[in-house]
Amino acid sequence: MDARAIEKLIYQQSGLLGVSGISSDMRTLEASDDPRAKAAIDLYAYRIGRELGSLAAALGGVDAIVFTAGIGENSRGLRERVCRDAAWLGVELDVAANRGGAQRISTPGSRAAAWIVPTNEELMIARHTRRVLGASPASARNAR
Repeated sequence: MDARAIEKLIYQQSGLLGVSGISSDMRTLEASDDPRAKAAIDLYAYRIGRELGSLAAALGGVDAIVFTAGIGENSRGLRERVCRDAAWLGVELDVAANRGGAQRISTPGSRAAAWIVPTNEELMIARHTRRVLGASPASARNAR
């Protein structure tokens, strides 16, 4: 394989698509009855739990879990599963809040909070680019 083929394999044909053979879109996989879609979602949730456990061990616990970006902001099912699997860290999911689109989706008594935090990666990239290029503070404020 040449460099372009390897890049296509890594960035377009791996991950959820590579495991499922169906799609890289979590919404498509969640709506599918295909066992390969379930396997891809199971692996995705497992990897989140594994990384969360590693981080919790390194940090001596967690104060909060934040769901962000496309899947984190939009997949209620995945958030529910991750929070359920993270109960050992003190996460208690408020199911109604998770389904209703609240920002805090953990119960008030949860030892570790769970939050949905919307992102705007394009805006942050633009701000950082402007800063790197040496824009004046006034023009940087206008970029908000």
